[in-house]
Amino acid sequence: MTKIPNRWLQLIFGIICMGLVANLQYAWTLFVSPLDAKNHWGLSAIQLSFSIFILVETWLVPIEGWLVDKFGPRPVIAGGAIFAAVGWVMDGYATTLTELYAAAVIAGIGAGCVYGTCVGNALKWFPDKRGLAAGLTAAGFGAGAAVTVIPIANMIQTSGYEHTFITFGILQGVAIFVLAMFMVRPQPPQGVMPSARVVTTRVDYSTGTMLKQPIFWLIYVMFVAVAAGGLMATAQIGPIAKDYGLAKLPISLLGVTLPLLTMTLSIDNLANGFTRPLCGFLSDRLGRENTMFVVFLGEGLSMLGLMKFGHEPVLFMTFAALIFLFWGEIFSIFPAVCADTFGVKFAAGNAGTLYTAKGTASLLVPLASVLSAGGNWDRAFIFSASITIAAAIAAKFVLLPMRRKFINEANAKLDAAETSKRAA
Repeated sequence: MTKIPNRWLQLIFGIICMGLVANLQYAWTLFVSPLDAKNHWGLSAIQLSFSIFILVETWLVPIEGWLVDKFGPRPVIAGGAIFAAVGWVMDGYATTLTELYAAAVIAGIGAGCVYGTCVGNALKWFPDKRGLAAGLTAAGFGAGAAVTVIPIANMIQTSGYEHTFITFGILQGVAIFVLAMFMVRPQPPQGVMPSARVVTTRVDYSTGTMLKQPIFWLIYVMFVAVAAGGLMATAQIGPIAKDYGLAKLPISLLGVTLPLLTMTLSIDNLANGFTRPLCGFLSDRLGRENTMFVVFLGEGLSMLGLMKFGHEPVLFMTFAALIFLFWGEIFSIFPAVCADTFGVKFAAGNAGTLYTAKGTASLLVPLASVLSAGGNWDRAFIFSASITIAAAIAAKFVLLPMRRKFINEANAKLDAAETSKRAA
């Protein structure tokens, strides 16, 4: 296996796995209304399942990262495939909220195993292109659902949401399991360096040591702020379109006519996937915080645009796509920032620990339903936009100088220790 496990091939396997597991999150909004129509559980109760899924998916990633470091990527991704399939099959058979919540736990474990492993592998395989590699991997998760969202929506209409959960759960699980067999431990190339615009540490921090650093918690809070807005849009775009009276409106694009919600979700997922490698690539060259400032600001302004102009069908689709375009890059830039700041040796565990911020952010998703009581989404949009714009300002004027100082001091101490060792 000298040539087969090259880093680009491993990256491709990871991207495909991410695309296959993405529907557990990004197609969820299609199931919300059918679940409520049949079971009358209420939107807030159903969306709690989404929050549980995100919490489990993200908060267990540090453990899954430890398993990857110990046993390699293959068994962790294979296990994730089984959990992901079982979770969706359980959703298809759920007749109570308790069963729905249990399915969310199982599916969350599966998604976390796949996501954490693939992102951690990308960071280790590509020390010279961390933003791009993490972005391409995360793009699979962002854009992967775009390929299947139309058949999923069609199957829900023709065969019911139960049959759709079961069919796609099994298909996705089997495909990920097969791909897992081709994954190997990362063997990063020697002597490759990131761009001079990217400040990188030469010190490797264990996860325990990283958690003691104030700069980690600043990065964590920023991740929570920006992720919250995007997760609200991901989970609530269906109900928003319904309340605006647009969900089933026929819309034509490039000769294809679909209900506006289905068309919007397809475009949103493409935008969400496209931005991850693009912004990762830009951050490799322009610097992480400079890229953060522009895109976080763009996300906040897009939310305000959807609030103001979203009742018009084309503008609804446009601003929804812009929200996803400016939001999706957090899943490439934040893992890259983490590896730049805390080293590559423990990158899977460290990036996994930072990724729990997405789970923390998911706790705010039901808040959107509360803020939007009566179909008025303005309060939810203003709240989301405010915290995102605040994160943009913090990236440029707080994180940038603080992180540069932290890394320079750590590198200087390492140089001094190495000099002293040689002298002795």
